Amino acid sequence: MITREEALELLQEPGPEKHLIQHALASEAVMRALARHLEQDEDIWGLTGLLHDIDYPLTHDDPARHGLVGADRLNGILPEEALHAIRAHNGEMTGVQPESAFDYALRCGETVTGLVVTAALVRPTGMDGMQASSLKKKMKDKAFAASVNRDCIRQCSELGMELGDFLTLAIGAMAAIDEELGLKK
Repeated sequence: MITREEALELLQEPGPEKHLIQHALASEAVMRALARHLEQDEDIWGLTGLLHDIDYPLTHDDPARHGLVGADRLNGILPEEALHAIRAHNGEMTGVQPESAFDYALRCGETVTGLVVTAALVRPTGMDGMQASSLKKKMKDKAFAASVNRDCIRQCSELGMELGDFLTLAIGAMAAIDEELGLKK
């Protein structure tokens, strides 16, 4: 299997914008935390979070291919369960439905990063002191982080997690790398 260093090199190949690298790192952190919580393989889940949008620079104009091209690119590099999760993370467009905890973890795990980042950017203290309760309130405001799919985040219930617990896990995972994410104030 690919190492994290090799995955980071692979991620850089299509020349992604800085925010896509930050999203990949945030998704990796959340997926690793979810793997620990659910007693799954942290390396496979983390690498999947890191690489799930590898095709975005190539497919942003053709969203129906986003996830499919990436899974094809990663065939033989990541196990099939990871490839299915990558295809299913954009299931609304690809037609690949989530089936496993891994699939749901990637869907809600990568989606929540947008909510957390947006909240951190508007808070005077960034990630410091962020609470799940404030994120739950922000989720009710459809204008806040408008592009973040709240229904996808709520799929944490498919992992047997309450929304507040999931948000707390995501905040903790991302706070641990807030400087790398450009969120340290």
